[in-house]
Amino acid sequence: MVGQPRLFDIDERLKDLSAKGDDLERLNAIVDFELFRPNLEHAVPRSDRVKGGRPPYDKVLMFRVFILQASHSLSDERTEYLIKDRLSFMRFLGLTLADRVPDANSIWNFREALTMALIDGVPAIEALFRRFDVALTKAGLIAMSGQIIDATIVAAPKQRNTAAEKKAIKEGGIPEDWKAKPARLRQKSRYARWTVKFTKPSPPRMEQSASISRSPPLATRTISAPTAPLA
Repeated sequence: MVGQPRLFDIDERLKDLSAKGDDLERLNAIVDFELFRPNLEHAVPRSDRVKGGRPPYDKVLMFRVFILQASHSLSDERTEYLIKDRLSFMRFLGLTLADRVPDANSIWNFREALTMALIDGVPAIEALFRRFDVALTKAGLIAMSGQIIDATIVAAPKQRNTAAEKKAIKEGGIPEDWKAKPARLRQKSRYARWTVKFTKPSPPRMEQSASISRSPPLATRTISAPTAPLA
């Protein structure tokens, strides 16, 4: 017989997870994620909310989301689902059942913003993960005996490019019309390639790779790269 939910059931379940060994709880205890806030605030300035709209998600929270993605090799959609589904993910992010969960579009947009921004001459997201690497190393959590590389293929945004634009992209360039429109350029993927799924060509996709230390299973970085083109 299924029992009735009680007030402290979630707390009891979280205690059980801790007793079993929650790596994310351990990570929270050894890494001060607030150290990343100044760089995050600099890379993604606070937007002007004169026009209203929902308040943005906390930037440190969003960086924690990227850590989850890298550690578990998750697409944006799957990340949104698992944050809602897993108590351990919610605890790592500091969320309760009543809090808003970042949706896939918000995750994508924040990653794009960090990719476009620079810190010390390199993409902000790369600089932040390097600093995360340093924090893990100081805590003695990066295995020195090699890495496990995992990858998933996630669909890239649908592209509606002209023949001239496709030609420029294939040659490794940027279409002239895009150069004059930075907002449009940010919405275009120049690296996705067609791949094969069930013997039929599928829309352009990006390969998302995660480099994960063998023990403990914590990611050190994520890389998005085009899949191999069709032969």
